[in-house]
Amino acid sequence: MALREITEPVELCLPSGKLNPSAVGFSRRPLHETNLQGWGRNKRWEYWGVISPTHIIGMTISDLDYCRVHQLYVYDRASGEEIIGNVLAVGSASTLLPDQRPPVDASMSAKKLSLRFCDSGTSTALNARSDRVQLDLVADASPESLSVVVPWSDNRFQYTVKDVSRPITGSVTIDGKRTNLEGGESWGVLDRGRGKWPYSLTWNWGAGSGIADGHHLGLQVGGKWTDGTGSTENAFFVDGHMTYWPEPVEWDYDKDDWNSPWRVAGANVDAVLTPFHVRDAVTNAGIIASATHQAFGVWSGEATDGQGSTYSLDGLVGWVEQAKNRW
Repeated sequence: MALREITEPVELCLPSGKLNPSAVGFSRRPLHETNLQGWGRNKRWEYWGVISPTHIIGMTISDLDYCRVHQLYVYDRASGEEIIGNVLAVGSASTLLPDQRPPVDASMSAKKLSLRFCDSGTSTALNARSDRVQLDLVADASPESLSVVVPWSDNRFQYTVKDVSRPITGSVTIDGKRTNLEGGESWGVLDRGRGKWPYSLTWNWGAGSGIADGHHLGLQVGGKWTDGTGSTENAFFVDGHMTYWPEPVEWDYDKDDWNSPWRVAGANVDAVLTPFHVRDAVTNAGIIASATHQAFGVWSGEATDGQGSTYSLDGLVGWVEQAKNRW
């Protein structure tokens, strides 16, 4: 059964706090007000991933109910150095993660790290400060993005926005050395999450961005965490227009060698990401634990849009990952 396309604003939750059945579906722009209520299993986050010819950047602002987990990750592609700034904190006074429909401003501030994502509607300013890193970036808005609700049950559900292949400009400054990011070479991906989660879950996620054969393309694929829900987070973007893929995709990768190629295949896609860098992130803080293997690389293969046209994915940049979370 095809997932319903949502075209009008809707609230994620009923007054009781349970999932609103009318919220289940996908949309081409964010239309959900994520009116999560109460305390317990609520998860809110904004994640931005950026790939440029010189740097890989990850920025996370998250509220997991009982604590806040924030991160700035920068990888220098020339030197191979990773710069990582983590903040694990109790209390929400310095964290802003609204449940409103866009435009959404998110921010966090701590002694050694501050992050701010400010959405104007036509672009998003991405700013980060740490003891070594200063980021001042702008992500141009996308004509269409993927928003989808994943329903595990009436009490456990997730609303996610995946906004891929957003052109990035701005600057990255490390230890006082500034590098400018030029348009058409650097790409950003937004992952917005709001929901009530099971305690333990595993997911796959992949994203690709760039220009291939004169077309601005974006690839968004996921797996494991959506199994059995009737929803997927799979989509393909061609020159700003989204094709939603309701069919699941199959993931094939070597858990003993994260640097080996990862294949994602389904009814409308057959693609391989060949890594040039793997990030291994492991956290064990008692009640919270996670293990993420994120491979950054270059895509090859092809994908088909809703009109039956097939496009080469060769040369798109992006990542794939396996994440196991206990939270």
